[in-house]
Order: sequence, then structure tokens, then C-alpha cells
Amino acid sequence: MMEMSMDQALNKEEQTEQTESTNATAVPAAENETATVTDKKPEAQWYVVHTYSGYENKVKATLTQVIQNRGLEDLIQEVSVPTEEQVEIKDGKRHVYERKVYPGYVLLKMVMSDELWYIVRNTRGVTGFVGPDGDPIPLTAEELAIVGVESDWDPIVDYKVGDPIKVIHGPLEGFIGTVQEINHEKKKVVVMVSMFGRETPVELEFTQVLAV
Repeated sequence: MMEMSMDQALNKEEQTEQTESTNATAVPAAENETATVTDKKPEAQWYVVHTYSGYENKVKATLTQVIQNRGLEDLIQEVSVPTEEQVEIKDGKRHVYERKVYPGYVLLKMVMSDELWYIVRNTRGVTGFVGPDGDPIPLTAEELAIVGVESDWDPIVDYKVGDPIKVIHGPLEGFIGTVQEINHEKKKVVVMVSMFGRETPVELEFTQVLAV
């Protein structure tokens, strides 16, 4: 009986060692899994700040300098003042100049935090972030497409050939035209618009038009 008890004790001790060894091996895996989750960095998103009239480029220049001086390139990745070319006929001569698409606004691609909010908000010329009660709200994919910056928005084509559409972005913004051709593969549409008294076909991106 004593020999059986000794054998049982030895077996129990071996089982205990195996269990402890298994548990010890499992711990690093859990730690690695936690580390992987912790190391995931938040992605930068696009935000809009409102500025005093005429201060758009000054705000951009100031923020760009602050970003370089403080090494914030990974956190504030882009500062944009969207512009487009305008053609003006004056004294019989053709003049091309750039105009701000959204006067009084600057677009920022950044990883939002309290510290960065403070830096941007206190930049000279900035009056605040665009959002409810001044709280910064990132632009949606649809909004990004409309303002002309990077976007994965895939608009619904709810119009057909012959239907009227409105141009919502680009040099022809505000024009009303008629759909002449739809290319789903290239995600482009050919629209007939009235320019200088003539009907002119214009090729536009799906993101530049909406059904009327």
C-alpha cells in the first residue's frame, strides 16, 4: 500500500509540473497578443478649421512651420487650402488665376488629440474647428470626395442617359447638364453643359455630379 501511495504521489507531481509548464508557455502568447493590440496606432483623418477671411495661406504656412519644428509630421500629415484655376477675360486678354475653393477654411489630415487640438486652435488666424459646438468632427468619405481630397467614396449612380445632373465640384461647380454617356468601368460620366452659348460635352468623375 505504501508503494502504491508513493507512485500515486510521483504521478501527481509529474502532472502538476506539466500543467505549470503549459501555463508558463501560454503566458507570453497572451502578452504578445496584448502588445499587438496596444501597438495599433490611430489613423489620421481629415478635419476642417475655420479661419479669418484672407488668413487661409498664413494659417497653412504657420502650421507647416510648427509641424516641422516640433517633429509632428506623423501626427499632422497634411495641411491643405484647396484652389482651382479660374479664367477671366479682361480688356480682350485671357487671364488665368487661382481662387480658393472654400474661402475661410483650411483642411487638416491629422491624428486628433487634446494636444494637437490646442496647437491648431491657438494658431493665429484660426477661429475654431468645424463641428457641433466647435468639437472637431472628421469628414466622411462622401464629404472628402466633394471637397476634392482623397476618398474611397463610391457614389450611387442613380441617373441614366438623358437625365439632368448638377456639378458639385470642380471648375464647373453649379452647372446643370444632361447625361450623355456613363462609363461604370472608369467611374466617369459625359455631360452636356451649356458654355458660351454652345452645348459642350464634358467628362466628369462620378464624385463630381449628383442627380437633380
